Amino acid sequence: MSNTDLLELDLPFIRSAEPAERIKTLRQRCRQRKQLCGGWQYRRILAAESLEKSQDLPWQRRAGLRARDILKGMPLELDDLELLAGRPMPWDDNLKAALVRADVLLQQMPASGGQTGHCELELSRIFARGMDGLRDDITVLNAQATGPAADTYQSFLDALEGLSALIENAASTAERAVTLASPARAGELAEIISSCRHIAHQPPRSFREAIQLLWLIDLGTMLADEVGLVVPGHLDRTLWPFYKRDIADGNITRTQALELIECLYVLINEFIPDGLAMSVMVGGRDVEGNDVTNDISYLCLEALRRTRMIYPTVGICRHEGTPVGLIELAINLIVDGLSTPAFFNDDTIQRGLKALGVPAKDACNYINSTCVEITPVGRSNVWVASPYFNLPGTLLEEITAQAASETPVAGFDVFLSAYQRRLAAKIKMAVDEQNELRERRRQYGRKPLQSVFTRDCLERGRDIDDGGAHYNWVECSFVGLANLADSLYVIEQEIYILRNMNLGEMCRVLDGNFAGCESIRQRFIHKYPKYGNGNADVDHFVQQMTAFIRDSCHGHHMLPDGAPFVPGTFCWIMHEQLGKNTGATPDGRLAGVALADAAGPAQGREKHGPTAAIRSTTSWDHSVMIGGLAYNMKFNAGLFASPDACMQLRDLVLTYLRLGGFETQINILNRDTLLEARQHPDQYADLVVRIGGYCDYFTRLSPRMQDELIMRAEFETI
Repeated sequence: MSNTDLLELDLPFIRSAEPAERIKTLRQRCRQRKQLCGGWQYRRILAAESLEKSQDLPWQRRAGLRARDILKGMPLELDDLELLAGRPMPWDDNLKAALVRADVLLQQMPASGGQTGHCELELSRIFARGMDGLRDDITVLNAQATGPAADTYQSFLDALEGLSALIENAASTAERAVTLASPARAGELAEIISSCRHIAHQPPRSFREAIQLLWLIDLGTMLADEVGLVVPGHLDRTLWPFYKRDIADGNITRTQALELIECLYVLINEFIPDGLAMSVMVGGRDVEGNDVTNDISYLCLEALRRTRMIYPTVGICRHEGTPVGLIELAINLIVDGLSTPAFFNDDTIQRGLKALGVPAKDACNYINSTCVEITPVGRSNVWVASPYFNLPGTLLEEITAQAASETPVAGFDVFLSAYQRRLAAKIKMAVDEQNELRERRRQYGRKPLQSVFTRDCLERGRDIDDGGAHYNWVECSFVGLANLADSLYVIEQEIYILRNMNLGEMCRVLDGNFAGCESIRQRFIHKYPKYGNGNADVDHFVQQMTAFIRDSCHGHHMLPDGAPFVPGTFCWIMHEQLGKNTGATPDGRLAGVALADAAGPAQGREKHGPTAAIRSTTSWDHSVMIGGLAYNMKFNAGLFASPDACMQLRDLVLTYLRLGGFETQINILNRDTLLEARQHPDQYADLVVRIGGYCDYFTRLSPRMQDELIMRAEFETI
């Protein structure tokens, strides 16, 4: 399966796998000026100036005026190649003193705490009614409201005034560039100006206007409300009506649409700092179960090849009706060295959402809100990764407590129950902490612009921080699952079955980081089976613990409406961060080494190939982990010299998904490349790798994280 064959089969409108010169240049410029983006610094200055002027007003009103003033004052820039407006101007060092003054004032504001963003906004209203129509609708609601609701609606109107001003400013930025433009560029600028002037007030009329409005709303929400990681989401659903009409009317070509998507991707990379995550999702089904894959689904994937940056990832919502061409395009990109595509199991995820009480009309419309956390589109105040739990760290606490006890437990089942009680207490404490943050957010938060684009804030007359959203879950994540399972098996065998040592002796060995006990460590590693090799006995511990985690989390409820506490097993970079501060564990892992990432085996523990690893990883119910579950696979690049190998990789991915796997992501690299990149980072500045649900540039990872990636098993067969 070559690139050319695939493109001729499914994407005949794409002439070449090479990006246009425009995108190549924009990509280079993005990498050069990314660290200079001044959006967040300007935001702080503008926010402080606004808050100083509104001290006598209720906090909700102040939040609306703050959003308005930030967006009205945000300086934008447009270079000679960009096709979409809305890039914050580089930071001006002459404003350092103003920034210091602003930070002094902002630090006096009460901290609200808690999560922000990680969502796809609801755009159907503004796409149908336009900015002015939406303002008219809210004005009617405001006229009927009293008390806090009236303040809330007024804050929504103020925020929308700021968003309209931001869009007008984007048009003005393009107008200033016309005088120096070539005739060809002047034509492009005219389109940008016309689009922005129109969508500042009226509904978008075209694909170009719709994608421009989507970006400016996402950007505006992040800046106005200090919301992190508002994602483009399902572009193939949001933009499809405009694209379909434009193609039919001859107003756009597929190549032009692709270039606009690429420009959106570059803008995202310009604005979002490295080391985070931004997501696009394609495919899936509608409420009647019909596949919704379309041209834009393919374009969103193909744009990854041409931009080759860390943002966004593109997740495929795979079900049995997903076109094989979409899967093969994603496989083709992965084999081509891109780790940004990922595969999500639509059946598993919808089943998990419905178990949480989400109706079918919402369960089919979800997003991996940044990494792999699942949230319903356009109606979520869902907090993700709140918090992370260190499963092996809690195990070490239990070992220490039992070793110090005058009456250590007599059997393994009693030991495991004691560990579970300790973990349950941590879960309860975390719920209490998150609910305290929820209450502080209600008092001192408020995000009026995000609220406008989140159901059911308008209907309820309540800000998203005041319980306005339809879904108010908190999603937590459990890290080191494989280390825990492997360690429990060793404890059961060493202490309670073979009686090679007692808990006190094991505790001393672990506290000493196996110093002088290397033979014991080797026994722990090699004598006992490990998760990831299809061994039912050790896999049973994962099944048992994930069921316990599910039941423990679901026994708690979150403010403001009794929403569930939803578990996940993804880790972002936290397997490295938590591992750095975790002592040696009974699976033979040394102190300070990264924990196992997400739902897969611990690094280097797979000994029987990818099929056995998949059998282990899918031996338990993934649908309960709506908080996010990732399974990383890494293959030697030399395997993929033939089309047959690509087809085998496709079949392996489909096998994982058909067995119930939640999500999988793949690195096609080799150890030598990673070692070379670590030695010569300047030569590998663009090397993108998958970590724990997100992508990053390998050369900017910490040395420990680079070690973790190198340690992952590199399958030599498929």
